[in-house]
Amino acid sequence: MPHVEQHRGHIIAREKLPDDYPTNAHSAQFWEELGRTVAVFGFLEEMLGKAIFALTGMKEFDPDADPDALSEWIKTLEKTLTDQLGGLLFAYKKALAENDKTKGQDYEGLIDNLMNAKDIRNVLCHGSWGKPDDQGKTLPKFVNRKLAVFETLVDIDFLRATRKAVVGLACDVLDTVTSLGFQFPGSESPGQVIWPKQMNPPQGGE
Repeated sequence: MPHVEQHRGHIIAREKLPDDYPTNAHSAQFWEELGRTVAVFGFLEEMLGKAIFALTGMKEFDPDADPDALSEWIKTLEKTLTDQLGGLLFAYKKALAENDKTKGQDYEGLIDNLMNAKDIRNVLCHGSWGKPDDQGKTLPKFVNRKLAVFETLVDIDFLRATRKAVVGLACDVLDTVTSLGFQFPGSESPGQVIWPKQMNPPQGGE
């Protein structure tokens, strides 16, 4: 048998790692801006869930003619509690399409913008952050399921602009409910209340 050279194994000297490794290369301000931006996406998810509740709750149904309608609605609401942004966008688009009060209105641009926001959210939440250049810009390492590589440099200005855009999208989502004359769930906005407080909340099956 040929001689195989044996190499010694090694382990990481953890005590020599810099403080806050591997986030030490960026400023605390960068990480604050990133954290705030990620949090805004969480807010958008909450608003989508409430909009789905509102848009699907507006529909009237006859419990005698359609006894399964209430249980199906409850299942839809339960799913919004666990869905992330991609699933919520699918349900939101479906709720807009199936609501009689939204028919004839064009939401394609809004849906496209929400989908683009979802792609940015995936980068910010799941990308790996390397060292910044001398201008504080970083190219996060991220490849989506279609094997597309993210190629946009990210800095504090990018994060602030993204955050502002996502807040705008959240307001657009609210508008799709309030513009129909309904109160947005959980708010004190004017409009017809979809589920009065004195009524018991819908309950799921056992």
